[in-house]
Amino acid sequence: MKRREFITLLGGAAAAWPLTAWAQQSDRMRRIGVLVGLAESDPEQKLRIAAFLDGLRDLGWSDGRNLRITYRFGASDPGRRRAYAAELVALMPDVILANSTPVLPAIREATQTIPIVFTLVADPLSIGLVESLSHPGGNITGFATTEDPTSGKLLQILKEVDGSISRALTIWDRSDPFHARRLLAIEEAAAAFKVQVTKADVQSATQIEHAIDSFGREPNGGVIVLPSGSTAAHRDLIILMMVRHRLPAIYAYRYFAASGGLLSYGIDTIDLHRRAASYVDRILRGEKPGNLPVQQPTKFELVLNLKAARAIGVQFPATLMANANEVIE
Repeated sequence: MKRREFITLLGGAAAAWPLTAWAQQSDRMRRIGVLVGLAESDPEQKLRIAAFLDGLRDLGWSDGRNLRITYRFGASDPGRRRAYAAELVALMPDVILANSTPVLPAIREATQTIPIVFTLVADPLSIGLVESLSHPGGNITGFATTEDPTSGKLLQILKEVDGSISRALTIWDRSDPFHARRLLAIEEAAAAFKVQVTKADVQSATQIEHAIDSFGREPNGGVIVLPSGSTAAHRDLIILMMVRHRLPAIYAYRYFAASGGLLSYGIDTIDLHRRAASYVDRILRGEKPGNLPVQQPTKFELVLNLKAARAIGVQFPATLMANANEVIE
């Protein structure tokens, strides 16, 4: 063989090697662990997982064909979160999807080596889970939700629905480390609108019912429900209480309005899970999570529920109807 022919052959083999190596590597079954705060039966959880699976399928991954996905649902309290995190880490998955702010630290405590992609985590930088948003470092990256200014906008929209509101009950959860910041944004907006804010730190159904009953006895009230594991789990009760007291209430996520709540304004939670599939794909193909920048929300949606409006006797302004991304009949 001539020298030039040998060099050409060697160069061609070298160029083809990465593709061959990836093909051999991709032949093996990959494993993904998924830890979710919501219950397995929760409709919102099902939509999130379906979007994540759709995103994976678009990228060539399918559960049962070249993926094996193990789920743990209902990680609503610290003990259960830690137990589920340990179970998933023991399976040695190639990557773990962590859904929600309380879930991520439990996974992070269980492993500092297995790649983690998170969704719906509020400001991971401030709690030290990433080194920076542009270059997170370590084994964690994902899709954040920094919603402090949005929390103040919730009160603004609520006032558009009912201009007579002079009192606002904010339902929050002290165990969520970012609710205090969201409360501050709401209080700043309340000062501008001359609205008195009452705070209700609730976790249980009994606490929720008592807080709304007490607040609903006086007129000119409106309610802001911040997103948390407890408000998600008890959203049917919260919505029922709003109808009972004829209180206009606004929520941060669409699934509250879809469940019968009056209206919601916030990030598109389903879109984040579809986008999360792209990071899982890149990690499975060899990229390091620490080199993938933390993504911020890009889609916000205003959702109105006309049936809920009729139930409490309010009418949405025409401007709000025109700006809505979705109107539920």
